[in-house]
Amino acid sequence: MPTSTASTPPNRPLPLGVIFLTLYIDLIGFSIIFPLGPDLLAHYLATDGQSGALGWLLLQTNRIATALGQEQAFVAVLFGGLLSSIFSILQFVFAPFWGALSDRIGRRRVLRFSVAGTALGYLVWVCSGSFWLFLLSRIVTGAFSGNLSVATAAVADVTSRSERSRAMGLVGAAFGLGLVTGPMLGAITVHWNLLELAPELARFGINPFSAPAVLAFALCLVNLIWISLRFTETLTPAARAAAREPRIRNPVSAILGVGDPNVRRTNLVAFVFSTAFVAMETSLTFLAAERFGYTAWENGLLLGFLGICAILTQGLIVRKLLLHVDEIRVLGAGLAASCVGLLVIGFAPAPVLLYAGLAVLALGSGLVNPASTGLISLYSSTAEQGRVLGIFRSLGALSRAITPVLAGIVFWIWGAKSLYVIAAVLAAAAGWLSLRLPRPTK
Repeated sequence: MPTSTASTPPNRPLPLGVIFLTLYIDLIGFSIIFPLGPDLLAHYLATDGQSGALGWLLLQTNRIATALGQEQAFVAVLFGGLLSSIFSILQFVFAPFWGALSDRIGRRRVLRFSVAGTALGYLVWVCSGSFWLFLLSRIVTGAFSGNLSVATAAVADVTSRSERSRAMGLVGAAFGLGLVTGPMLGAITVHWNLLELAPELARFGINPFSAPAVLAFALCLVNLIWISLRFTETLTPAARAAAREPRIRNPVSAILGVGDPNVRRTNLVAFVFSTAFVAMETSLTFLAAERFGYTAWENGLLLGFLGICAILTQGLIVRKLLLHVDEIRVLGAGLAASCVGLLVIGFAPAPVLLYAGLAVLALGSGLVNPASTGLISLYSSTAEQGRVLGIFRSLGALSRAITPVLAGIVFWIWGAKSLYVIAAVLAAAAGWLSLRLPRPTK
């Protein structure tokens, strides 16, 4: 374990509230697209579905569905999973790079650059009259999505080791709040069709989904102004000078290049748990619709409940709990609760038990995320916070890239109960792996 970080004082008097708002605004724009998936897919399948890249992708998903003995409804699910994976794959590739670069040149400069690049991606989405342009917008926003790992590293910069993990709960609360607000705004703005006001805008690529894209673009500009005015640099010149050169050519080499075995094991624990959690995220609305006949509105309420539970857990409960309990025990308790919650959700015979399972799972994940992020930071030296947290977020993105398709296949072939048993086993495996983690020095 590094000894150079035994007592690291905050580097800059940047309030955590500034970082919180930076993350919150960014995550609202990021999640606006979440409720639009089926409608976006139907729109581009209608306009571009018979030719070009979209036609080829649709043909491949048809073949996979046929090989698996599934009906056409499965094609849309599989195709949507493949499309959503593109963004996460790019996060997996670029998160370690942005994190390492921020160690070298500072958090503020990288945040401004990545937010500006994300704004460019949203601007392309505004004018995405074809599937090609929409795909390009997802590629651009995915490539520049280093904000979360860089802002998390800034939290590590401005907190002492004793308060590090509690502060990471604030990151989780911003994440949960953004993921509640963004989809709500997306569901509202999708009804604002700019072409109904000015049909001639179609020649500029304006489409029925341009209004949510305009809002996401505007939020990015607000965030860019906010960072420029209020986000002071958190990394000292000495820490920047001590940082490694950001020569990360691929994420695999970055992951394999982590020297500390405790960081590697914590990354593995977090990755295995993330795979289990994403399997739930991917299938929850399908489970509710299939088992209880939930509509889109009822599913929206279900997801909102999950988000509110996550905010309360990470913003309040975990911050108080970590005053009295160390990160290892909090992590273990969170993984155990998550295992129970996944089983309750998978076998819930009534909506009330489905909600109860979600509450238990939200409590578990709300304990796991700040504890694992805090451990990664505490096991690492001051000079490599951006790099190691970038790798940590990269692995989370990898789980989001591969799990939706695999979970969808398991759900549609073997059913929800089988999928949630597998997810619970993964959470239990993560708990077993966490038993060998040492308590970090504070």
